Amino acid sequence: MNELLDLATRAAASAADLLVQGWEQREVVATKSSQTDIVTQMDQGSEALLVSTILAERPDDAILGEEGGSRNGTTGVTWVIDPLDGTVNYLYGFPSWAVSVGVLIDDRPTVGVVHAPALGTVWRGIADDFAEANGRPIRCGRVTEVSAALVATGFGYDAQVRAVQGVQVAALLPQIRDIRRAGAAAVDMCWVAQGVVDAYFERGTHLWDRAGAMAICSGAGARVGGLLGDEPASNAMTVAANPALFETLCATLREVGVGSD
Repeated sequence: MNELLDLATRAAASAADLLVQGWEQREVVATKSSQTDIVTQMDQGSEALLVSTILAERPDDAILGEEGGSRNGTTGVTWVIDPLDGTVNYLYGFPSWAVSVGVLIDDRPTVGVVHAPALGTVWRGIADDFAEANGRPIRCGRVTEVSAALVATGFGYDAQVRAVQGVQVAALLPQIRDIRRAGAAAVDMCWVAQGVVDAYFERGTHLWDRAGAMAICSGAGARVGGLLGDEPASNAMTVAANPALFETLCATLREVGVGSD
């Protein structure tokens, strides 16, 4: 595990440095699901660097990358990489963006590194073992009442989906302390692990958005799942919170229609 964590740390650091050095040259080169779902040439360069760094030391592992840098493996180890989580933030110079590297062992998020250079923070963790930020141990918060919870969320790229989410958040706001929306799922989840926010929920994330942060959340004692019981986190819905808050938060989210169309 420590060897995997070390490689993930080095790979993420190299990609983060590339993104910092290339910020002045950033430009949009493509869109994906909508005109607001953008790809820059730095997304592509960061993923290429991550893939080459990982394969140089672990050529038989599988890789799943957001920008298409994927391959099958034979070891039971899969690297799930988001070369630039928060691309719109990066484009505008808003500091909530990161490189995320997660390692699945037999399909379970086990090792994670989220490197956010503009925030000056590197989160690392091993599931059920430890989590840290800049080398210091972190634990999730201990808020138990939904009314006292500071909750992070994100919105979809599709305008119609965002309109529905806006209505749901408006219904949720009176029942919680407040909402935070910073625009990078991996960072939001790491803030849950660190206790910077009490909880996070979002519809429409992908495995590369959450795999690294899921391992970090686990290492920090946070629970990650879906809206229903022991339902796992998925593209349909991801919720992260401390275990004492998780169930009541999910019940509140269901009451206000979160997760429905």
